[in-house]
Amino acid sequence: MKILELTALELGRKIKKREIGVAEATKAALAQIRALEPELNCYVTVGEEQALIQAEQVQRKIDKGELAGPLAGVPAAIKDNMCLEGMATTCSSKILENFVPSYTAEAVKRMMDQGAVILGKTNMDEFAMGSTTETSAFGETKNPWNPAHVPGGSSGGSCAAVAARECFYALGSDTGGSIRQPSSFCGVTGIKPTYGTVSRYGLVAYGSSLDQIGPVGKNVKDCAAVLEMISSYDKKDSTSIQREDWDFTSALTEDIKGMRIGIPKDYFGPGLDSQVRDAVLMAAKVLEEKGALVEEFDLSLVEYAIPAYYVIASAEASSNLSRFDGIKYGYRAKEYEGLHSMYKKSRSEGFGPEVKRRIMLGSFVLSSGYYDAYYLKALKTKALIKKAFDRAFEKYDVILGPAAPSTAPRLGESLNDPLKMYLGDIYTVSVNLAGLPGMTVPCGKDKKGLPIGLQLIGNCFQEKKLIRVGYAYEQSRSYEEPELAVRVSESQKEEHEGERSAGGEV
Repeated sequence: MKILELTALELGRKIKKREIGVAEATKAALAQIRALEPELNCYVTVGEEQALIQAEQVQRKIDKGELAGPLAGVPAAIKDNMCLEGMATTCSSKILENFVPSYTAEAVKRMMDQGAVILGKTNMDEFAMGSTTETSAFGETKNPWNPAHVPGGSSGGSCAAVAARECFYALGSDTGGSIRQPSSFCGVTGIKPTYGTVSRYGLVAYGSSLDQIGPVGKNVKDCAAVLEMISSYDKKDSTSIQREDWDFTSALTEDIKGMRIGIPKDYFGPGLDSQVRDAVLMAAKVLEEKGALVEEFDLSLVEYAIPAYYVIASAEASSNLSRFDGIKYGYRAKEYEGLHSMYKKSRSEGFGPEVKRRIMLGSFVLSSGYYDAYYLKALKTKALIKKAFDRAFEKYDVILGPAAPSTAPRLGESLNDPLKMYLGDIYTVSVNLAGLPGMTVPCGKDKKGLPIGLQLIGNCFQEKKLIRVGYAYEQSRSYEEPELAVRVSESQKEEHEGERSAGGEV
């Protein structure tokens, strides 16, 4: 089996057995990046030299027995809103294009401490504001299944990179579905953990009460292993939670007999593509055949999730992004007259249209005279949505539904109608408002050959139930990868085979 066809855990096992060298795996991923990036644009920054140095260091530690984790030596990517010391962290924005942090995000540090080789930083919607990865200041990312379509967002670069075999797993961040929706569009698996499970230290904030880092992988097993690796209590993050159970891989079992799965009727109304509906309901039938108890129920309040989410997220964004003023770091306008002129010009030139739109919306709902009418009402709605989920989880172990109302739209379609783009998050934003865990697992393709994702939602700290159900479903179907238009050249393949026959030595 070729290196790039391996899952992250499969590669980790082969590295441990000395069947594949860390440098060999890293070079294979870098060759794939060089071959596909001109078309797909999954990365903002590729740290080829740093990755190869890391690979040598990790290999030595593995050889000495200092690194024995299941993912030691496996090359990975991180979304470009997570700080990595010495590598640019841009949030895909002009205003941060030259920002190089002096520290590393806690989740990324945990990856590296356990032997991850960081290939680079993936593209995203600017400051994670968008659902298509088209608002990036560094160009749009394209869907590996069909480059005429978007990969979803805002973690579109991470999801597309995993689908295109440009890395073996990646980290994304999820504010309103930004891991789950692009995972659905790109045919990969993604987990948004319970709020507070993964440290947000070093994650550039969009909506502080909603943001959460999570893994993207080829399958549920890889995601469970990565989640176990990055999860921890962190005193540097005031929202970090000390959990009793961090052992997510123990939930990888096919036994789901007796598990209660609820399907919200509200998620299957007008606006849901018929092909998506059929694929999701077929997945529910598979789970029922495996012994789960599946039934429909009324979740309620679904129609209020979108307005509540965009009011709260935009309000928090307007506050969080006020730090980018051209003074301390980041972009500063070249010509200005006085301090206020510098603020206005730097922010006007540095931020893109979607970020400006959300900053203005957030400033408006927080302004005197509108705070009670909009922001306070959104917070009350958020509390009601959480109560609705609490009632549902009194009866069900897992809630099942679509991750998105359709498959990936064509490039350019969503940007012409921002409101339609916002409504595309209808099935995902409630999970963030309630602080719940959610997972997307591929469950089929539409007539165009574009992937469809199944979304599983659990109660707080019940990721293991999601992993159990997702893994049980996954065993009923084989993982599919896109037929990429561009592949690694034959000379590069021969080079890797030569390294492998030489024992994969560094």
